[in-house]
Amino acid sequence: MIDRLANIRYPSSGSGSLDQDVHLPATSLYELLDFIGVQLPRWRDRGDRKPETSETSLTSTLCAHLNSAARHSGLDFLQFRTEVPDQQTRGRTIDLTAASRGATVWIEGRRHIDFDTLLPIECKRLPTPKGRDRDEREYVITRRGSTGGIQRFKAGLHGANHTLGAMIGYVQQGTRAYWNTQVSAWIKDLVAIGQPGWTTKDLLELVQDDDTLQLAVLRSSHARDNGLPEISLQHLWISIN
Repeated sequence: MIDRLANIRYPSSGSGSLDQDVHLPATSLYELLDFIGVQLPRWRDRGDRKPETSETSLTSTLCAHLNSAARHSGLDFLQFRTEVPDQQTRGRTIDLTAASRGATVWIEGRRHIDFDTLLPIECKRLPTPKGRDRDEREYVITRRGSTGGIQRFKAGLHGANHTLGAMIGYVQQGTRAYWNTQVSAWIKDLVAIGQPGWTTKDLLELVQDDDTLQLAVLRSSHARDNGLPEISLQHLWISIN
């Protein structure tokens, strides 16, 4: 995957302009997710990374690592950013995004410049930190408001103009297998009580769980509100306790 993307080269960007176009196949976004999955254990295991427990701090250092890794892997046309305003929903920010850097990226005829999001990524701690207004199910949904991870994508509050997104789970307690069971139980409970818009089709499917890397990959597909097309999510759960 890295070799496939790294084969694309272009000159360094000039002031106030973008350089040559980069044309990528639709599968390149999945290759980008593979790249992130490869880098997650490397980021976690860096000896110079300060121990962090807050979601914001974890995502900030992950973003910095991904930017360095992209450059060292020859993926100079990519950049990662944190707390990026959602392009469709005013007032909403996305935890982590991938975007172009110094190039116009075309994917299936759609133009992306450096102001645009190539891939929206939501990051959540597992378990959800305790707090008066917190909901233990925040990876999936919240009792009040719409701050649940999957909930935001389903409602079109994140990534409304995308059909592929990602969620990173920072597993700080328990095992990845435990959280797979727990997240499934929360979704099944929503279906059982007749929560509007939720069905068993929202359940996550385990793709792989690597005990050596302490990384699990899962996937899910979700119907969305307001006539939006279905969105696919790839879930990357990294044990960091």
